[in-house]
Amino acid sequence: MCKFSKISYNKQQQKPEFSYIYEICCHSFLLPLDNHDFMLFLRFLAESFNFALHALSVNKLRTFLSLLGISIGIFAIISVLTVVDSLEKNVRGSVASLGDNVLYIQKWPWATSSDYPWWKYLNRPSPSLQEAEDIKRRLLSVEAVSFQAWILSKTIKAGKNSVENVGVMPVSHDYEQIKLFDLVEGRYFTESESAGGSPVAIIGYDVYDKLFPNGNAIGKDILALGRKMSVIGVFAKEGSSLVGNSMDELVLTPVKYARNIVDITVDQSQPWIQVKGKAGINNAELKDEVRGIMRSLRQLSPREEDNFALNESSLLSAGITSIFGVINIAGWIIGGFSILVGGFGIANIMFVSVKERTSIIGIQKSLGAKRYFILMQFLVESIILCLVGGIIGLMIVFGLTYLASASMDFKIALSSGNIITGLVISVSIGVISGFIPAYTASRLDPVEAIRAS
Repeated sequence: MCKFSKISYNKQQQKPEFSYIYEICCHSFLLPLDNHDFMLFLRFLAESFNFALHALSVNKLRTFLSLLGISIGIFAIISVLTVVDSLEKNVRGSVASLGDNVLYIQKWPWATSSDYPWWKYLNRPSPSLQEAEDIKRRLLSVEAVSFQAWILSKTIKAGKNSVENVGVMPVSHDYEQIKLFDLVEGRYFTESESAGGSPVAIIGYDVYDKLFPNGNAIGKDILALGRKMSVIGVFAKEGSSLVGNSMDELVLTPVKYARNIVDITVDQSQPWIQVKGKAGINNAELKDEVRGIMRSLRQLSPREEDNFALNESSLLSAGITSIFGVINIAGWIIGGFSILVGGFGIANIMFVSVKERTSIIGIQKSLGAKRYFILMQFLVESIILCLVGGIIGLMIVFGLTYLASASMDFKIALSSGNIITGLVISVSIGVISGFIPAYTASRLDPVEAIRAS
């Protein structure tokens, strides 16, 4: 007779139930099984499963309340994790669109902590178009250098149509080599248009949709900053950006044209320079070279501090990692309390189930049922309860994320990782909550259990 058979049917053995479970697991999963062993193990699981389903179907109200508790718990923790993961993914995607090999020369450094000495930066000079041209001319390690600014235009018109509060962004010609974008119509500026300051513009998709509802914007004139500009291109729809670099509500125009209309050097225009390094040039090396050039251009002595900021997307990435790390911990704590309540509910109901079926347990044991069989019978019931509740909670999260993504310009998706997390938590809660009641049931004396009826 095989070892598994001895474990199952030798009534004279008096081993603790932990030993039985250990041997079953070893012979079922770690050691090769013959067909007889495998069939016995499947029969054991099937009987435990059938007992659990019967108990759950008989007590429908109690089962419903148990499912409700664990479903709310799984819903709470997985919904928090899903929202946080989706938000982090959107933020990281927006940061990635800034470029990982691009430096931003600005007056103000990007704030990554609450300790921000703004008074040190208040009197710094803003970057200029001439500095951008000097950097491009003097640095051989850069692929592109772009100067740009931002101006709020209260109203932009095209015929009888108008749109309010649209940003106008004057840029130098290299902008297209740094910022990745697509055009649904038209083209980018030519070098002669950029150098000569031609009155041309590329408009964002939302601006295009409002000013030209019938389409065909190329070659048409718009009124922006009090001047007429000819539309030569339309940006593809990008959607909202959490770092504010979406092109949808923007008008792009050559910087040498815009500087004849407004002062692009004042703080209100937020001028900055973007520097993109060549392939093979890392950011640290590029930053050292750009810092040296900027200090030279501004004639700073060796003892003087930089009067400019060199920002890069890695600063935002580091801040995002720390921020979302704290948010994730908070999410686990919030969801953990819900799971704890659901777990206590399952444990309480399992104790009630054991009490109600005490006489049945006594009959089973008097007929030769082993302790591990009784233990697994109740443990499987607890796991099934939690697993079904977890699946219901995940289905609710999935439905809500689908509705939220359809109604908002923000994609929220239930990831496979969070689905697996929800199922693992459900099974774990089932094991933890059901073990003590199942262990108690397995230790009952058959004679005393039968008398309890």
